Amino acid sequence: QVQLVESGGGLVQAGGSLRVSCVASGSTFSNNNMAWYRQAPGKQREFVALISSGGRTTYADSVKGRFTISRDNTKNTVYLQMNSLKPEDTAVYYCNANTWRGVFWGQGTQVTVSS
Repeated sequence: QVQLVESGGGLVQAGGSLRVSCVASGSTFSNNNMAWYRQAPGKQREFVALISSGGRTTYADSVKGRFTISRDNTKNTVYLQMNSLKPEDTAVYYCNANTWRGVFWGQGTQVTVSS
């Protein structure tokens, strides 16, 4: 069983920055594609960013240029650095791991951006 534990969410003013982290266990982390998704109240969960096992990154258009996904394979951790935050970035942010055993999700961490 792959376990993902997010942390780092919180309340921040518009224009501010926040970094969320996700620690993975139960698989060979370096082999996994890792991603962040988010879900705002009343909306469907949406893709935010992905980093492949080889380090290639992909971003949703809505966060491109403001968010940066990175990984530290020595710590089994994936990060999402969020800059220039907007109220519309308010959501629960979920870590996602795509492994040979299947797809796994964390429990989510709340990010709230006040205007």
